[in-house]
Amino acid sequence: MQFCRVEKRERILVVTINRPEVMNAVHPPANRELAAVFDAFGADPDLWVAVLTGAGDKAFCAGNDLKFQAAGNDMTQPAAGFGGLTSRFGLQKPVIAAVNGLAMGGGFEIALACDLIIASENAFFALPEPRVGLAATAGGLLRLPREIPLKQAMGIILAGKRVTAREGHAFGFVNEVVPPGDALAGALLWADEILQGSPMSIRASKDMVARVIDAERTEAMYRAQKTYPAMKALYESEDRIEGPKAFAEKRKPSWKGR
Repeated sequence: MQFCRVEKRERILVVTINRPEVMNAVHPPANRELAAVFDAFGADPDLWVAVLTGAGDKAFCAGNDLKFQAAGNDMTQPAAGFGGLTSRFGLQKPVIAAVNGLAMGGGFEIALACDLIIASENAFFALPEPRVGLAATAGGLLRLPREIPLKQAMGIILAGKRVTAREGHAFGFVNEVVPPGDALAGALLWADEILQGSPMSIRASKDMVARVIDAERTEAMYRAQKTYPAMKALYESEDRIEGPKAFAEKRKPSWKGR
């Protein structure tokens, strides 16, 4: 593995995004590697729960690697999406996010795609995509308004508002806040609790909840979102080029609105 570390702890798979030099931002090669890891996790009958975290104590994941994108590299993502999870529908085994620092953009979307979020006190979350001419199309625009009150979700989405771990817990998308440095340990405790139940019961329960919240409709919208008129206009606009370019050049973007 070049971009992540994988460790098996009996029935638990611990996956660590390992790009600390870029705050664990992910690019297509990293996403393909993580997708393969979660493919194997889903197929392994001896692994019942996965925990996903980031290397170091500063970042869970800073989202899309904008410098990699601004350099003109191929940005084709695997079918399973960011972190191998954001467009992975149908995985019945639980996945826990151990958020040990910032979770920005696609990093927040990866966490939202997990079943539980355990966050350290120093963690914070944001969807800053509009500030770089993009949109949170890795599930953030679909999952966040479903998990917290609409006005709170709109504040995070439209203003790029940063949300602390405590605020996330109050809103309801964080399960537990733990001391700095304890995100992984806290997530493993939750994994141990889950392992007290029958894995067959856990999978059946997760599958039923997915059906209750209409996962099929969420998946259909996820696949179709870039065909919607406003989103299509964004992805064909000058602003979408300008945002990552300005980020890479460390300057304020000059928006055209077209």
